[in-house]
Amino acid sequence: MRQHAQQGRCREAVQRVVPPAHRRVAGQGLRELPHLTVADLRRVRDLLLDAGYTVAGVRELLGPVAGAALARDEIVPALRATGGGSPLETLTRLFWLQVPVDASAIPVDALVAAGLAETSGGEARPRLRVEPLEAVDSDGHAGYVVSDVKVRPGSGTVPAADHVVGAGGASGNLARLVVHRPVDNVLDIGTGCGVQAVHLASRDPGAHITVTDVNRRALDLAAMSFALSGVDDVEPLKGPLLEPVQGRRFDLIVSNPPFVVAPPGGRHFTYRESGLPGDDFCRRLVAGAPEHLNDGGYCQLLANWLHIDGVPWEDRVASWVDGCDAWIVQRDVQDPAEYAELWLRDSCEAGTPEYRARYDAWLDHLDRHGVTGIGFGWITLRRAAHPTVRVEELRHAVEEPVGAYVRDVLDGFVRAEKFSTACGRKLGVAPGLVQEQIGPPGAEDPERIVLRQTARLRRAAGVGTVEAALAGVCDGELPLDPLLDAIAQLTGTDPAQVRAHAETVLPELIADGFFT
Repeated sequence: MRQHAQQGRCREAVQRVVPPAHRRVAGQGLRELPHLTVADLRRVRDLLLDAGYTVAGVRELLGPVAGAALARDEIVPALRATGGGSPLETLTRLFWLQVPVDASAIPVDALVAAGLAETSGGEARPRLRVEPLEAVDSDGHAGYVVSDVKVRPGSGTVPAADHVVGAGGASGNLARLVVHRPVDNVLDIGTGCGVQAVHLASRDPGAHITVTDVNRRALDLAAMSFALSGVDDVEPLKGPLLEPVQGRRFDLIVSNPPFVVAPPGGRHFTYRESGLPGDDFCRRLVAGAPEHLNDGGYCQLLANWLHIDGVPWEDRVASWVDGCDAWIVQRDVQDPAEYAELWLRDSCEAGTPEYRARYDAWLDHLDRHGVTGIGFGWITLRRAAHPTVRVEELRHAVEEPVGAYVRDVLDGFVRAEKFSTACGRKLGVAPGLVQEQIGPPGAEDPERIVLRQTARLRRAAGVGTVEAALAGVCDGELPLDPLLDAIAQLTGTDPAQVRAHAETVLPELIADGFFT
C-alpha cells in the first residue's frame, strides 16, 4: 500500500509540470510546459537508452580532446565530433551541447510531447536540458536529470531567479561522499533537478525517497527526472530546510544546499542562495538534523563556512554539531575576492554592465562581517549516544568514492577515543600501507620514517621506531602487549617507556586510519 501511495504522489508531481503561470527560460522569453504523463517520459527514456545516450556513450563519442574542451565550456570540438547525424550524435547535440538539430534525425514527436524540445522550420531545439548520470560505484548508467537549458558564460544572458541547474561538480562530489549502506528511507533537502535522489534510487531501489525544495519549478523538473530514470517511490514536498518533514526520521539525509554567502539585495538565485545571513543555512541544517535521524542514521552535505577574523573556523563549525558523530572536512578555502569572482562567473554576470557594482557589493558585505576567507567542504553526521567530532583540512586527492569507506573513517575516530594499550586489543594495518625511509644514501639509520596510505584518504605520517615496527608486525591476530614487549627488547628500551609512547601515538594513528 505504501509503495502504491508514493508512486501516486510521484505521478501527480509529473502531471503537475503544467505550471499555473508561465515559466521563464533564460534568454528564451516566457514559456509554458505542456501537460505531461509518466508514459510520455517513459517513451523518451526508451528513445534515449536505445540511442546509447549515456555518460559512457557520450564519452566514447566525443573522445578525450572534445570532452576536455567541453569541461571548459568550449563546444566547438564537440560539435566537430558529433556531425554524423546518428541518433546518439543528434541527441548529444540537442540535449548536451544545446544546439538546433535536424528534426528528421530522431523521433522528435516524442520529445515535443514530453515538453523537452520544440520544432520550427525542420529543426528541433531544446526546451530543457537532459543529462545522463553515471553510477557512482560503477561504470553503469544511473538515470537522467532534467534541468533548465544551461546559460553559457559570455552569452550576455543571466539565469532567472528560479533557474534549475543540472548535474555538476558539486553534485558529483556529494554523490561520491554518500555512505554505501542499505537504507529504508531517505531525505534529499534542496533536491533541485533530483540528481541525488536518482543516484540513491539506482543504488538502493528499495528505499523510499522524500525530496524537498523551496522552488516549485525544481520539484516539477525533478519529477521529470524521476520518470525518465524509472524512479517511482518518491515523495515531493515544498518548503525550506527541515520544515516539510517535522516529526519524521530518516536513515539518511543528503543535501547539496544553497550555501552561497551572498550580499543582500540585488539578484538572487534560488539554486545557490537561501536568503539567510552568512553560513546560517548550513548551521541550521547541521543543528537540526539529529532530531530527524534514526539511531545510527547519517546526514551528509556540502557546505560553505566563514573564516571570521580572530575566530578559528574549526571551532565555529564544530559548535554546530550536537548529538552526532561528525567528520567535517575543509577541501578548499577562497579569499573574498576569489569567492565573489567564482559566483559572479557562475551566474554569467561577468561582462555585464552591473558586474563591477555587484563585485564591489559582495566585497563590502564580506568585509563588514570580518570575513577573511570562505571554506568549502564536506560534513558527515551520524546519530550517536556518545558523539565524537573531528574537524580537519584535506586538500589532496583522495580515493573515490569516499562513501565506500566513510563508515570506517567514523568508526576509526570512535575507536581511537576508546583505545588503550591495557585493553588487550589486537591491531591490524590499513590495506595499501607503505613505509618510506628518508636519509642520506648509505646511512645506517634513516633520518625520518614515513607511513603512507596508498588508498582511501591517502594520508602520510612521520613516525618513530615503535610505530614503524608495529606497522611491520601487526596482522590483527596477535595481542598488542607481547608485540610491544618484543619491540622494547629489540630496541633495548624500557618496556614501560615503549608502552607509554604507544599509548600516546597510537590513538591518532588509529583515528587517521593507519591502524585498524
